[in-house]
Amino acid sequence: MFETPQILSHLKQSPALLNGGAENRFGLAKPCLRVYQFGMLNFLTHGSATDKTPLLIVHGLYGSARNWGVIAKRLSDERQVIAVDMRNHGQSPKTSSHTYIELADDLAEVIAAHGGKMDVIGHSMGGKAAMMLALRHPEAIGRLIVADIAPVSYSHSQIKFIEAMRSVDFSHVERRPDAEAQLAEAGVEPALQSFFTQSLDIPNKGWKLNLETLAKHMPDIMAFPKTGASWDGPVLFLSGGESDYVLREHREQTQAHFPKARFAKIPGAGHWLHAEKPREFEANARAFLNA
Repeated sequence: MFETPQILSHLKQSPALLNGGAENRFGLAKPCLRVYQFGMLNFLTHGSATDKTPLLIVHGLYGSARNWGVIAKRLSDERQVIAVDMRNHGQSPKTSSHTYIELADDLAEVIAAHGGKMDVIGHSMGGKAAMMLALRHPEAIGRLIVADIAPVSYSHSQIKFIEAMRSVDFSHVERRPDAEAQLAEAGVEPALQSFFTQSLDIPNKGWKLNLETLAKHMPDIMAFPKTGASWDGPVLFLSGGESDYVLREHREQTQAHFPKARFAKIPGAGHWLHAEKPREFEANARAFLNA
């Protein structure tokens, strides 16, 4: 069932829906309810509330909540897990702006609707948004896991993938493999073809990604806001052993913002460590969250 903002006024009186009641538990199944609460991010709920702090999972650039379904479902055996679609991704609102301050405030709104405090896992762009959340809304986070990203500006760009997705001719797309074939012609490697096409919107002949806004804000996405703020909560910077996103030279700036930061690597994993080594990622996350 799809809820529109016009018929959601009853949610103010419906804590079960606002706080992930039975109607909003999706697990690994196809979601039967997507909730838009006055512009709030779309989210998928896994599991029921327990005595442990609930967990918020924040995907990276070009991702979605459903990319994290396997890990979210497994971690929900101990705590409730909420996975969001970030703005301009998936089923969440499409906007003309995409900055980390805005992304952090979006996450704070989701947390406020789920009791006011959550542990957070954020990957890549989602990791930067989660870090900014901790710096702007320190009371909203218990423990933070930042997956393969640092609070620094990067010199590379992901714009080539937007150009590849823009090149897809949807008049020739009836199934997912049709789009994958066109992405291959644009030079996109097979693993990323599969990843990007999870955001296909075939009925509407387009993408669930707001490519225009993401392209416009690519410099903001690759950067990290200048701030003197710090957060003294527990943070694990978990990176792929084969990735070059989190380097020793980033440690000083990282610890200036997060003085209790801990660092760990998953051997043999690259930037997509949660997809490449899901069991190892889960084990590290579970150990840190339960510490």
